[in-house]
Amino acid sequence: MKVPPRPALALALALLAGAAQADLPRESAVPGGVVLIDIAKTTTTGTAAEAPPAVTFDGKRVMVLPRGTGWVAVVGIPLAQAPGPASVELRQGDRRETRAFTVADKAYRTQKLTVAPKQVDLSPEDAARVARETPVLRKAMDSFSEAPPATLRLEQPVPGSPSDSFGARRVFNGQSRNPHSGMDIAAPTGTPIVAPLPGRVVETGDFFFNGNTVIVDHGQGLVTLYCHLSRIDVKPGDAVETGDLLGAVGSTGRSTGPHLHWGVSLNRAYVDPALFLWPPSASPKR
Repeated sequence: MKVPPRPALALALALLAGAAQADLPRESAVPGGVVLIDIAKTTTTGTAAEAPPAVTFDGKRVMVLPRGTGWVAVVGIPLAQAPGPASVELRQGDRRETRAFTVADKAYRTQKLTVAPKQVDLSPEDAARVARETPVLRKAMDSFSEAPPATLRLEQPVPGSPSDSFGARRVFNGQSRNPHSGMDIAAPTGTPIVAPLPGRVVETGDFFFNGNTVIVDHGQGLVTLYCHLSRIDVKPGDAVETGDLLGAVGSTGRSTGPHLHWGVSLNRAYVDPALFLWPPSASPKR
């Protein structure tokens, strides 16, 4: 792991200290859930450790925030994670440690959808397009910036009733596909979509499955995804604050009607956005 220059490290530590009382997501130790692991602020020699520990899960860096007199690792569990024993690796000064936890099983529902046949049985041209787009999306979703989010309680990006579609086994035109990795929120075309907390736009574009898409990095491996937009109102590199306009609801890409597909990723694992929801802001910025 590359160590940032001292000024950058000092800034990151100061921001971490400021996030010490950050609201955390609800814990749910299931595939697609979040586990919170408390870590004492000491080394194996008993001395206090000022820098946060380095924590990884399945080789991927994990968010670490101050909590009380120690730290807390906020671990995203992939939907593909098998139920049973799991563990994170911790490095803190001369301390090397494995912290175990148990992933419980969860039976997500099956969701049957009918879409245009060309969106299931891809032509060679469409398959080639998807192959080109996949690395672009993966790189954006793998973003990890040092500054932590001010909170992990998010505001809903569009008004409306969130569905329970996260984790559902998707069956398109009778063909089974991967579990649904986001939350669908139905809303009329043109409904404003706003940032649920501050961050930096890392990717925008029109993709085969996702349609018009925005991806925002909020820090320490928390990345959010917005799909099927009718229009995009930001560009890569833009800094956004809570309530800033990202775009508008649409039905582009593989979609059965106007809605927002909202994805939340932690340590490169899509997790249930419902675990992060907080009361929405009074009104979006336009």
